[in-house]
Amino acid sequence: MKLNVLFGALFTLIFSANIYAQESEISYVDYVNTLMGTDSTFDLSNGNTYPAIALPWGMNFWTPQTAEMGDGWAYKYDDYKIRGIKQTHQPSPWLNDYAAFSLMAVTGQLKFEEEERASWFSHKAETAKPHHYSVYLADYDVTAEVAPTERAAHFKFTFPESDSSYIVLDAFNKGSMVKIIPEERKIIGYARNNHGGVPENFHNYFVAEFDKDFEVNHTWKDGWELQQNSKNAEADHVGAIIGFKTKKGEEVNVKVASSFISAEQAQLNLDSEIGESSFEEVKDNAKEIWNKELGRIQVEGDNTDHIETFYSSLYRVLLFPRKFYEINKEGKCVHYSPYNGEVLPGYMFTDNGFWDTFRAVFPFFNMMYPELNKKIMAGLANTYKESGWLPEWASPGHRNVMIGSNSAPIIADAYLKGNVYPEDVEVLFEAILKNANIEEGRPVESVGREGLGYYNELGYVPYDVDINENAARTLEYAYADWTIAKMAKDLGKEKIAKRFYKQAYNYKKLFDSSTNLMRGKNEDGTFQEPFNPLKWGDAFTEGNSLHYTWSVFQDVEGLIDLMGDEEEFTGKLDEVFEMPPEFDDSYYGFTIHEIREMQIVNMGNYAHGNQPIQHMIYLYNYAGKPWKTQQRIREVLTKLYAPTPDGYPGDEDNGQTSAWYVFSSLGFYPVTPGASQYVIGSPLFDKASLKLQNGNEFNIIAKDNSEENFYIESASLNGKEWNKNYLNYEDVMQGGTLQLEMIDTPNMERGVTKEAVPFSMSSDNK
Repeated sequence: MKLNVLFGALFTLIFSANIYAQESEISYVDYVNTLMGTDSTFDLSNGNTYPAIALPWGMNFWTPQTAEMGDGWAYKYDDYKIRGIKQTHQPSPWLNDYAAFSLMAVTGQLKFEEEERASWFSHKAETAKPHHYSVYLADYDVTAEVAPTERAAHFKFTFPESDSSYIVLDAFNKGSMVKIIPEERKIIGYARNNHGGVPENFHNYFVAEFDKDFEVNHTWKDGWELQQNSKNAEADHVGAIIGFKTKKGEEVNVKVASSFISAEQAQLNLDSEIGESSFEEVKDNAKEIWNKELGRIQVEGDNTDHIETFYSSLYRVLLFPRKFYEINKEGKCVHYSPYNGEVLPGYMFTDNGFWDTFRAVFPFFNMMYPELNKKIMAGLANTYKESGWLPEWASPGHRNVMIGSNSAPIIADAYLKGNVYPEDVEVLFEAILKNANIEEGRPVESVGREGLGYYNELGYVPYDVDINENAARTLEYAYADWTIAKMAKDLGKEKIAKRFYKQAYNYKKLFDSSTNLMRGKNEDGTFQEPFNPLKWGDAFTEGNSLHYTWSVFQDVEGLIDLMGDEEEFTGKLDEVFEMPPEFDDSYYGFTIHEIREMQIVNMGNYAHGNQPIQHMIYLYNYAGKPWKTQQRIREVLTKLYAPTPDGYPGDEDNGQTSAWYVFSSLGFYPVTPGASQYVIGSPLFDKASLKLQNGNEFNIIAKDNSEENFYIESASLNGKEWNKNYLNYEDVMQGGTLQLEMIDTPNMERGVTKEAVPFSMSSDNK
């Protein structure tokens, strides 16, 4: 009897210890749903994502391909057939892919043409995680799996018993080559497909090594023409087929890597990143890397959906911009330049649209990944040296997409927070000044400043001079000017700073006091006629005047003064939420997806699915009504996001919409990149811990937080009462604790003083 009691106590002790060990080793990657946002189409975006199997900021991603070659919507959740698993570099379906090629397994009768080879699959037999993808190819009784490194990947195909098993490598169209080397169990080649932004000598060189002898080798050439027993093919569209007999459950491993530099560098990437590692070792290493990065922020709460949404969104924030550099045989960082076609030393990053990501992604890097951001800034300096201009939308080189001069806020914010290498400072400052001074010689219209001559002469880009989206350009240039002024002042360049501080007030030139809205203005100084604040596009970018009026990041107080006072300002904010979701789509000639996404969520004219308005909810804090921000923030967090295939409210562009969620669910947001503040909202979690790279830890504790308790009753920072509607960047970076007492009714006495209001240029030109 005593022995049984002893064993029982011992069992309890061991069981408790195991539970503790499991809790202390949380696998954050298991919370990630990489299918979040994949239920999207041209007509309606619930994210416009694909399940990226990759390492954070990896040079190469991999994704299952359900759509035909060249379709920007490569993986759609409602599709039911898979054509292959492809290497992808696509940042957005609107930009499409480049340097893609794919692998696919088939059995029985040889099928290699993409429509014929496509296999039925089910999400019930699919695992989609950042570090591991697995799918059952039902037509062939094959399970296909892949695990990533930064520039390589390890595939594992589990075959049935078959006399005719094949692996098909599709090198895609627009120029490709394959060479089968049976004696080395290897396929090498290149893929040149792209949608612009590449020099003439652009190639993606690849190598695939197998662990099984080839009994069959074929290629195909243009028009899917099979070349039996062929080992070489080079044309617009070629591919390779290798075959063998397999036993039931036999695993065939394929190690794949690529390079934008050379075939030799592709082999080096494979040897250095995978080498002799097994599939499980590569998968486990990738999981460990993801858990390390995701675990830098630990959130706690009772709602598992919220936790899954958080880590799924954080995964997206950590994907772009991608590393476009490689490590040569001397161990040095080198890159193929997508700007001049040369192989050069140093960092290079790409696949990023700054119009989206200046708002929250880069502020997130400055907070959580300062060392990474230094490298990204070094890459921007290299872009300027190699092309003569800064990028605004790179994929992989300059692309003619979107507007603005948003490289300036990104660079200035990084510099002001100490995240630029000293040797890059003057180069980058020269680059942002060139954007603001020179209009000629730009490689594409989106680079530099379109309409710069008008802007520098009149203080705005006119409506009637055939420059589209002119009002949006003016507002974004004015904000960029403020960030240039901040950087110039810190560098001791007072004359330059004075000029750009003055230009930062150019937003006032577009303000129409008769409507309290921003409005296009003609060259002669008259406002555009007719004016419909509900008209999307035209003077604005993927939005209307109700959305862009708030794009005065640098001077919200100045905007309040233009509108009259805090009550007028608050009323205009309320109006956007409370009016019907009416719109005018005549500029486009059809209802673009951004409009539809606004219309269907029952939040008035608030268009959270697109970037221009995402900071707007936080502006109540500037008008002494922080409780309105708290209520709206919690509504958007819980209504418009979910860890599901339709889980985003619109385009998830390069992590920006995810970064909004990550910041906002933590309880604060960088309304004004370039300022040293975050504006407070309403935290979604009971507790969040930020493990900063400097070794400090910042905690946000929301006591009595619940679905009903989303208002802030009181706050303290490091034990002292905190009545401000913002946090200082320095306070976060020094570590500490922000404790909030949450309640179900608004506290209309907290955060209402002038001292509580966040930064505005009008009141603080520091």
